Amino acid sequence: MGYRGGMPDFAERFLHIDMDAFFVEVERQKDPGLVGLPVVVGGLGRRGVVASASYEARAAGVHSAMPIGEARRLCPHARFVPPDLTSYSEVSHQVFDVFRGFTPLVEGLSVDEAFMDISGLRLHHSSPAAAGEELRLRVRQEVGLPASVGISAIKFISKLASDAAKPDGLLVVDAGKELEFLHPMPVRRLWGVGEATRASLEALAVVTIGDLATVPERVLVSRLGPSLAHHLSQLANGIDKREIEPGGGAKSISVEETYSEDLRSGEAIERALLRLCDRLSSRMRRSGYAGHTVNLKVRFGDFETQSRALTLGEPAETTPALWEAAQVLLSRIDRSNRGVRLLGIGASGLAAADQPRQLSLEKQPRHVAADVVEDVRERFGDAAVFPASLMRQEAKERRDE
Repeated sequence: MGYRGGMPDFAERFLHIDMDAFFVEVERQKDPGLVGLPVVVGGLGRRGVVASASYEARAAGVHSAMPIGEARRLCPHARFVPPDLTSYSEVSHQVFDVFRGFTPLVEGLSVDEAFMDISGLRLHHSSPAAAGEELRLRVRQEVGLPASVGISAIKFISKLASDAAKPDGLLVVDAGKELEFLHPMPVRRLWGVGEATRASLEALAVVTIGDLATVPERVLVSRLGPSLAHHLSQLANGIDKREIEPGGGAKSISVEETYSEDLRSGEAIERALLRLCDRLSSRMRRSGYAGHTVNLKVRFGDFETQSRALTLGEPAETTPALWEAAQVLLSRIDRSNRGVRLLGIGASGLAAADQPRQLSLEKQPRHVAADVVEDVRERFGDAAVFPASLMRQEAKERRDE
């Protein structure tokens, strides 16, 4: 450890913190009877998927993105809980308040994880490990949730270290020992290595990250192309020049739903998408965000997935604004008369919803109405008010039953 101004210099200045089984732990806060039991959070319908699993459920082979039916087969005695996105968003805000109270140099990756630069904390803590333990203690005391921390002199290695520290632990990879930590790991642990890339690397006898580090970059280029080859070669050799990019929590907010039966009519698809736009609007307004880009995801019954994005003239967070963009994006999807299995709508390029905007007399009533809607929902629940077109359709469906 070096010294600067008479104080120890934190060579391992990158900290990655990841909440442990975040959705599960929030559910356990709400229902302490779930503590110690295998718990699976996810869609409970026939086509639902696992969003989060407790470590007790993971021991039985359950993991995120697994079909819920497979999770039930592997762990039949688990408690299966539907996701409560409103609660997760609220607790995420509490967690990030703790992060930013610890250091202003916070780069949020999702609702439950972030990078930090802790170099400035050398005046307050004796070592990077002491700083990491203090952060974990604050999260536990102020929010009541466990978190794992990884610390390294190299940004992406700090994330790998937090994974290795799970559950509820801390791992510091000492400066100069990064490759000793990194090279035994399977190559799939590197960012950018999906199934297709892994198969290409296995054809070169590359199994571990250490194997990859020995392959000349020119050889990788012939298999992966210049951009990915350079990216992976750099990481495999412990090179990551990125700095912390402070600015908020999640980079995007999205909602999606998998349907028990494929949606086939245009009317059914539009109605389902409008519901999602309304849910997204509610999440965004409660989180205090508006989005410059709206993203649509459509997955068909044959599992083909199409995505479209639209950048707006001004950030949007109201249901009407999101719905207008969603209709444009939906018109760009090639359905080919196929049924729709999943719909997702999201917003990225997030900005504070209260930032100054171009004045528009036409659009002011939308924001006033949206504020009223959220006030009603806060008092009486999410089902208290929703778009009139959905109300009319549901009334018609009840008459037809």
